Amino acid sequence: MRTPKLAPRSVLFIGLPLLVAGTVAGAAAPASAARTGRAGPAASVSVSGSLAGVAATSAKDAWAVGSGDGKTLTLHWNGKAWKRTPSPSPGTSAALTGVAAVTAHTVWAVGETYTSTGGKSLILRWNGKAWKRVPSPSPGRGAALTGVAAVTARSAWAIGETYTSTGGKTLILRWNGKAWKRVPSPNPGTGASLAGVAAVTARSAWVVGTTYPNDLGSIKTLILRWNGEAWKQVPGPNSGGSPLFSVAAVSARSSWAVGCGGCEGGPNKALVERWNGKAWKQVPSPAPAGSYLAGVAAVSARSGWAVGYTYPISAGVKTLIERWNGKVWKQVLSPSPAGGQLLGVAATSGRNAWAVGTADGKILIERWNGTAWK
Repeated sequence: MRTPKLAPRSVLFIGLPLLVAGTVAGAAAPASAARTGRAGPAASVSVSGSLAGVAATSAKDAWAVGSGDGKTLTLHWNGKAWKRTPSPSPGTSAALTGVAAVTAHTVWAVGETYTSTGGKSLILRWNGKAWKRVPSPSPGRGAALTGVAAVTARSAWAIGETYTSTGGKTLILRWNGKAWKRVPSPNPGTGASLAGVAAVTARSAWVVGTTYPNDLGSIKTLILRWNGEAWKQVPGPNSGGSPLFSVAAVSARSSWAVGCGGCEGGPNKALVERWNGKAWKQVPSPAPAGSYLAGVAAVSARSGWAVGYTYPISAGVKTLIERWNGKVWKQVLSPSPAGGQLLGVAATSGRNAWAVGTADGKILIERWNGTAWK
């Protein structure tokens, strides 16, 4: 079975947990209150789950999605507190792995629902009042969505993987304002999967993931580009055993992709690649050996964030956050409760960013206030 985005394929090599238990604040304080010793709200909702994606439209509006107790999990930030909102959970179990917000009234969340006949793609839409399921193609013997990006209310992309008799194949769906439709996409190697998507305009978008050249060969990075008419594979740095998990686009000349270098066989090393308008080039990462990046977000060509975790054997799993200052990536201190893993990041300005993930039995949400991560 496909490993969901909340624990990308590298987990197969490092054995980290997929699901954790957590507590979501109900009325007055973010989920971190219980971990920092501050007084929490009078009422809270206990859940078992993980947060896999986050999106924000402003400092007062953000969404985080994931799964808990086999059900979809959606949390909303209203400028003062995170609150859980009801969301459809069809099938015997369901999980959300990506979220994209166009406005406060138009938000998409994607993932997978499991039924007696296998996995099916799952797409939910927030209409300003409630989450509703929207029909989506599920080709092959099963399908799962891992990422979503939206340009306008009439233009969005959802990506993932479809399972066939010959292995995994790339899956790309497009929202045309009325329905989700499958769009043809390259499938190099004997198998391929997609993990991250970013859109600049309706005519410019990127998708990243992993391709499996043959039964004996090492996995390699996979980068696809939408030119307004078709998806085409684009060359990129391809060191062995190096999947990509997330992509962020600032403009047609500036994009970032992150993942894990040497995740197949190790030693693992956080992987960062940059599109300069002509080609993808690998960029140095300050992360120590035994680390990987799961999410990336960019505010401008001079401001970006990448999140993940590092797992030195002697110190245990810890959160990892890197910042792009326009010249180099630098590691930034971040709260790191036991087992902390950051899996998604979103930013609206240089003073407002969110990172979400899991932390050894607790949902983990961190915020950048312009000075520090809390």
